[in-house]
Amino acid sequence: MEAKEKGYTEVWHSDKFKTLLSRKKRFIVPMTVFFLLFYFALPILTSYTDVLNRPAVGPITWAWVFAFAQFIMTWVLCILYSRKASQFDRIADEIKKDMGA
Repeated sequence: MEAKEKGYTEVWHSDKFKTLLSRKKRFIVPMTVFFLLFYFALPILTSYTDVLNRPAVGPITWAWVFAFAQFIMTWVLCILYSRKASQFDRIADEIKKDMGA
């Protein structure tokens, strides 16, 4: 039995598509807010305070530790998104299957 092709409007109003958009938004929005806050904290803290100028380990200040942590944070967020994207892809594949694509 051949699947009936659905139009974009019908897919847009489907429960699976709404679930996909909701799950993506619940994941992406908080991650984006966290990333932006963490990213802009370094230049703001170094420009307007001296909190990060204190030594952390020997001559290495907290500013360097924070800057290095930004690289780690970027890689962690990329890994988390890659894993989560596979779940989004499965839902998208189900939607395409339901569409008859």
